[in-house]
Amino acid sequence: MPAWGWVVVAVVVIALVAAVLIYNRLVALRNRVDNGWSQIDVQLRRRYDLIPNLVRTVQGYAAHERGLFESVTEARARAIDASAVADQADAENQITQGLRKLMAVAEAYPDLKANEGFLALQEELTGTESKIAYARQFYNDQVMRLNTLIGSFPSSVIAGTFGFREREFFDIEDPARAPATVEFS
Repeated sequence: MPAWGWVVVAVVVIALVAAVLIYNRLVALRNRVDNGWSQIDVQLRRRYDLIPNLVRTVQGYAAHERGLFESVTEARARAIDASAVADQADAENQITQGLRKLMAVAEAYPDLKANEGFLALQEELTGTESKIAYARQFYNDQVMRLNTLIGSFPSSVIAGTFGFREREFFDIEDPARAPATVEFS
């Protein structure tokens, strides 16, 4: 075989090896994104389980805040039923706003703030919010890596060939960003 034939064979082998490596990296990142979403889902479900107990506890002290309790409960139901990342983010923002208002209502009741059950729920919710923030950051980091690889050449060719698609970031409102506004009637 002539020398140029060996060069062609070497180029083809290198291209195939590069394609396999890129494909494997895309698969690994897709799996990390899926795992990240699963971790978010676990923490959100934990949060959803805490909400009814928290609402019941506050409701015993502030029964006149019925609209607030209903809005938190409705937001929880929407979040549980959300399927797309954007829908989930919108629902989580509604829950965050409702919980912020719920905590502001609790501030007006010293007996409630001293209630051991409420304090335990509040501590559990705070821990869960931290875990959600960590899981969200991990997920978004993996989405950024996957989307960058999908958008870069030559991996974009491999991604397009094998049906890899960019993923959405999971952006929700940080519970600590803005104060709650509660109006007492």
